[in-house]
Amino acid sequence: MFAPTSRYASIDTVTLTQGDRTIAYKRRRFLPRGADLPLLSTAVVLDGDRLDLIAARTLGDPEQFWRVCDANDAMNPADLETPGRSLRVPMPQP
Repeated sequence: MFAPTSRYASIDTVTLTQGDRTIAYKRRRFLPRGADLPLLSTAVVLDGDRLDLIAARTLGDPEQFWRVCDANDAMNPADLETPGRSLRVPMPQP
């Protein structure tokens, strides 16, 4: 259902049956505590940077921006895009 690198790949899929209809869905994903994630490096946000650019530069994949969000306890990626801010970049986890 999701790519192996998706934040939802390891979340269980469950089903709900209502009458003759069955609905498959992913369980709720709880954010990890950022400070508990193993640190790969830190990155300073440059003028004009976006989180996908930072993820591409540090993790080699722009679609892994969510890992940087998790490591910095951010629900909204735009909150992390302030120039000069230092961001935690976590080790990629399987």
